[in-house]
Amino acid sequence: MAIEQAVDSERMESFFRRLEAKGMDALWRQRPGDRTGGAPFPPFRWRWSDIESFVQEATELVRPGPQAERRVVLLGNPHVPGNLGATHTLTAAVQTVLPGEIAPSHRHTAAAIRWVLRGKGTITMVDGEPCEMNPGDLVLTPGWCWHGHINQSDGPMVWMDSLDVPLVGALQAMLQEPYPDELNPATKPVGDSYARYGSGSMRPVWGSTSSPISPLLTFPWSQTERALHQLAKIDASPFDDVAFQFTNPLTGGHVLPTIGCWIQMLRPGVRTQAHRHMTSAVYQVFRGRGSTIIDGVQLDWEEGDFFALPPRAWHEHVNRSTEHEALLFSTNDLPVFEALNLYREEPYADRNGHQDVIGSYEERAG
Repeated sequence: MAIEQAVDSERMESFFRRLEAKGMDALWRQRPGDRTGGAPFPPFRWRWSDIESFVQEATELVRPGPQAERRVVLLGNPHVPGNLGATHTLTAAVQTVLPGEIAPSHRHTAAAIRWVLRGKGTITMVDGEPCEMNPGDLVLTPGWCWHGHINQSDGPMVWMDSLDVPLVGALQAMLQEPYPDELNPATKPVGDSYARYGSGSMRPVWGSTSSPISPLLTFPWSQTERALHQLAKIDASPFDDVAFQFTNPLTGGHVLPTIGCWIQMLRPGVRTQAHRHMTSAVYQVFRGRGSTIIDGVQLDWEEGDFFALPPRAWHEHVNRSTEHEALLFSTNDLPVFEALNLYREEPYADRNGHQDVIGSYEERAG
């Protein structure tokens, strides 16, 4: 019997070798592993104190134009192999435009968002619409839209960029084209899309569409902040506290087909319950200080910091202040998972929804 098994084993190995020689393999040979497994890579944090110093130095070294179309500091996650993404589907970066500068117009198949961090008086031209930029504003740049930036103020302008470049690259669909002139011209008035669609509950009768791309390009901070405080008076999520998803005003869906955008307010002293989901996210700490516990590891953050949340990681948020709110902006790949019917979410069942803290991010990273 043992001899027969040895013969079968030799024949099987020969079968595998012949398959491989012809560019084939056997499914039963594969080891899919734990289909309900945990996070595929660790979280990562970028401190604002580090980012700011590099951003400042970049302003002394680089001018937008022939040398470099954009003065952008990329936040590359070393745990994500093969790309400069913050996660496997999303990039994060910090862009700076100095007074009087123009970042030349171009377009690409990747979609982008701008989350404004510092400054005022800058315009992003999106397919002919001049979009104003102020701290806390969200500005969309859908894929294949001409876009450039001009700073008309007397101070620097700084914002977060987040794009779906890793996803588009994986699909071999990344294309980019420069505009023939320095900046694409304005063909619409400032705030055109907001005047048409910014009311939220109303739309022009001739503006009906089912496009997955939001026709509203700007989401001003004044409106966002007011909505957060109004919601905080009546309701909150056990997992995200007071949170909104920015939406397409015509469909109620995500603002872009590949990038979801969230804003959440953690009220003073709040610790949310833990959960996990299939999606990844990139967070920017717009205000406050606190911690996010990710698979039992406490990652502390403060105003200006960025951190990447991997998919399938247990996570909960803590506002360390008992007096002040904390505000987190984030981008995620939720639209892709929902479109492909791959989204799953699971609450943490033990210890009233809270994880044991087994270590700190500093200890793990150090």
